Amino acid sequence: MLPQRAIVHVTLLVTSLLAFAPLLAAQSTIPTDGVTQETLRLTRLYGVIADNSMDPLDPDRAIFDGAIRGMLAALDPFSSFFDPDQFEQLKQFTQGKTRGFGSVLYVQPGKILVLQTAEGSPSRRAGLGPGDEIVSLNGKRTDGLDLQSLVDLLQRARSQAARLGVIRPGSVVAQDFELHPAEIPTPSVDKVFLLKPGFAYVHLNSFDIKTPQEVSEAIQNLGGTGLQGLLLDLRDNRGGVVDSAVALASLFLKPDLLVYTQRGRSVPEKSFRTSVGPVHFDFPLVVLVNGATASAAEVFAAALQEHDRALIAGEPTYGKGVVESVTPLSGNTGLALTTAQYFTPCGRSIQRPMPGTALENPDKGLAPSRDPALAFKTDSGRAVVAGGGITPDVMLPSVTRDPWVTFLNQSGLFTTFASQYLTLHGKITESFEPDAQVLAQFREYLEQGRVRVPDEYWGPDQDYLKLRIKVELFDLVFGLAVGDEVEARGDPQVQSASTLFPEIPLLLKPAAASAPSLKQKGK
Repeated sequence: MLPQRAIVHVTLLVTSLLAFAPLLAAQSTIPTDGVTQETLRLTRLYGVIADNSMDPLDPDRAIFDGAIRGMLAALDPFSSFFDPDQFEQLKQFTQGKTRGFGSVLYVQPGKILVLQTAEGSPSRRAGLGPGDEIVSLNGKRTDGLDLQSLVDLLQRARSQAARLGVIRPGSVVAQDFELHPAEIPTPSVDKVFLLKPGFAYVHLNSFDIKTPQEVSEAIQNLGGTGLQGLLLDLRDNRGGVVDSAVALASLFLKPDLLVYTQRGRSVPEKSFRTSVGPVHFDFPLVVLVNGATASAAEVFAAALQEHDRALIAGEPTYGKGVVESVTPLSGNTGLALTTAQYFTPCGRSIQRPMPGTALENPDKGLAPSRDPALAFKTDSGRAVVAGGGITPDVMLPSVTRDPWVTFLNQSGLFTTFASQYLTLHGKITESFEPDAQVLAQFREYLEQGRVRVPDEYWGPDQDYLKLRIKVELFDLVFGLAVGDEVEARGDPQVQSASTLFPEIPLLLKPAAASAPSLKQKGK
């Protein structure tokens, strides 16, 4: 295996070495270092394959998709090579934007429904809104296409002007729309509302360069420093720009507090601390996490936990604590290479062990030497769990749904029923609540579609069925933001986490024992 520092060298020089390999082989002064020898071995292997393979060899595919991706895969799951399209998408993600029409769509075989259009987007300016059904795209009808064909059609349409045939709710005649793609902001804050007077809820789906500003603005709109508490939901947040995690922590922590330390074999150790910003929030804070909370989101959660600033609730996080250094390469390609690790303020490694990879023993040689008998502790002396990921202060197990409900969710039957319900009954009001009659209509709809309704699930699932029907109806009538609020309010983990605010002073006190005492609620 090549040393990590050699990979960029190989990437940049392999093409030229292919051209000059015969010349190099003829010289007697070829360098004997490992990098050169392994590179020459690669060029010789390429020559054998190029001369003897059944089909002509595509150099770009063989080198970029084969050799380089193979080398990176042998290191760890996070190092990767980006082709031009992937590298452009990566740059757009870190900037919090993408290119397209600014619509959130529900896509099922033969059916495309608009769930939301972004403010100022081509879709919003054209007048598209929740519940609109796209029945044709660039002259091609959608009702006869399978799911993959629809997805491919939508992907191709994002890069050029598109002609849409759209049926509005309550109408049977399609209207024509022409949309031109544009750069669309993709906010990292996607759910914002008041749980009750004085207590706010914010869901953060990623970390990009605009995240701290978005969170600050969301809090200000809900009450700012006058709030009595904030539930910050980081579930399913897979991270992003770690600098944004430091800036976001600065909104809640005092200045000059350590957020994380970065250590690597070939990079200098560096510490990152909070700074003084234009606004600071002191209200109580609950941070909700789960097994899909990763990377920058874990860095942020760990800093707030170890400085006793927030109560971490939910389930143990993913455990991705490595730094990918992104290097632009020729041809608008790029390379993400694992070069260092994140360590929390008290010295914990966030990275979980990954057997069979270079991260099998992630903090070996990187973590400062310490007495293994000593527990990791917060500023106030509370013991916290080490070994990868962040273990919550309060465990809130997620709800496991039965297989029948899982099937209904995956098949999109709630959305198609909601669309049919609105066609038959017209628009609903915001006071609408699904009742026994609506459930009876849903059951009839399933049976007409030859979907089995097991009695052992139908009864226990009544409340959840009502919630899902309400969410889909509100998505189509009032937009995704309103539907998301309905769904979040009905989420058992959110409901349990929202009751923790009065307990924060007690739960963040130093534990009497050396090992952490985890509370568990909501089971």
